[in-house]
Amino acid sequence: MKYVSTNGLAPPVSFREAVMKGQAPDGGLYMPESVPQLPPSFFRDLPDLSWAEIAFQVARSYTEEDLPDDILWQIITEALNFNIPLKQVRDNLFVLELFHGPTLAFKDVGARFMSRCIAYFSGEEGEKLTILVATSGDTGSAVAHGFLGVKGIDVVILYPRGKVSEIQEKQFTTLGDNITALAVEGTFDDCQRLVKTAFADEELHRSMNLSSANSINIGRLLPQSFYYYYAQAQLCDPLARPVISVPSGNFGNLTSGLMAAFTGLPMEYFVAATNINKVFPEYLRTGVFTPRPTIPTISNAMDVGNPSNLARIRYLFGDDVKEMRKKMKSFSFTDEDTRAAIHEVYTTTGYVLDPHSAIGYLGLVKALDNDEKPGVFLATAHPAKFKDVVAEETGKLPEIPERLAACMGKEIKSIPIGKGYEELKAFLLEKGE
Repeated sequence: MKYVSTNGLAPPVSFREAVMKGQAPDGGLYMPESVPQLPPSFFRDLPDLSWAEIAFQVARSYTEEDLPDDILWQIITEALNFNIPLKQVRDNLFVLELFHGPTLAFKDVGARFMSRCIAYFSGEEGEKLTILVATSGDTGSAVAHGFLGVKGIDVVILYPRGKVSEIQEKQFTTLGDNITALAVEGTFDDCQRLVKTAFADEELHRSMNLSSANSINIGRLLPQSFYYYYAQAQLCDPLARPVISVPSGNFGNLTSGLMAAFTGLPMEYFVAATNINKVFPEYLRTGVFTPRPTIPTISNAMDVGNPSNLARIRYLFGDDVKEMRKKMKSFSFTDEDTRAAIHEVYTTTGYVLDPHSAIGYLGLVKALDNDEKPGVFLATAHPAKFKDVVAEETGKLPEIPERLAACMGKEIKSIPIGKGYEELKAFLLEKGE
């Protein structure tokens, strides 16, 4: 299996090289040269397979030349040591809860798998590595906890100052050790731009080894496809073709689902559900992509005005928007819509949604429009991470898990920087000395 750049100007590389580089030298994102086709027997057997067995079989089709089976199994069983239950909310609507990992967000799946791959590869190479990552909320904590204490690896996290929730910020700014947090005076798009500029800086690469832990890194993107198969397994009907709604910001989660569908996973279509940062719904409708400045919302992890992974979606579909429309619908929702959904679902079912998962729910309901097809929406974060909004709409403060409460009394340790690249470059060069 070779990996190629979405820009098409860089030579193909192995999975190992794609993970360690993070981004292709031509500025593109790595994708498998072709998405593997999984055998029909695999899909028939899904209800009889465990979460780890499903992940192992899918991962092996992408990594077998770079990860021996025993190493891959060890990575999966260590990384995915928590459940991802599918729960029925009402009638034919199901929610896939992705927030039962250490940092209570879906990104634990990808970050923990990727961190162990990088630790294995860098251990073989014996060189110091710096992980550079931008976060709009949950990526920072998932990556920080995934790499905390790993020898030979430093993690530098860029986040928009004042634009993540207090709990999110505390999860990755209070750890110390090999984790450094930079509070950028700007938006998530500014943070993402800084990271991309750093990866394109040849002078910086001559001074230090850089890799990414955002969903621009294929090592984090691929494992996010695992739970789409596991959702199908829990439906217990190999022939079911659910509609799947994905709360979408930088579109890594949706891209992973599309890759699963391209391997043969039965499904009807995807719903890309966004907040008012609606560049993707507009693109799918018009065929013209127009990046826009980020607008802050209560679903802050989805506040992205220029999603990186659109390049991968375009690659998968050969840049054919008409083909995309056959596999995807996309809708955007306001903060008022989001709050109303949290209130309505809690009032009628007792189920508690966070603001991101609420948008996934809204997208599914709008797409189905009383259709009796089974529908699955992704719950991407624990409601306690957005306790104030949730409490306002349910009248009840969500229970805060102990591992989340533990960080709240700790002191934030972050370094403020501007949104100009030279300031970040100077910091990295000094850190790398």
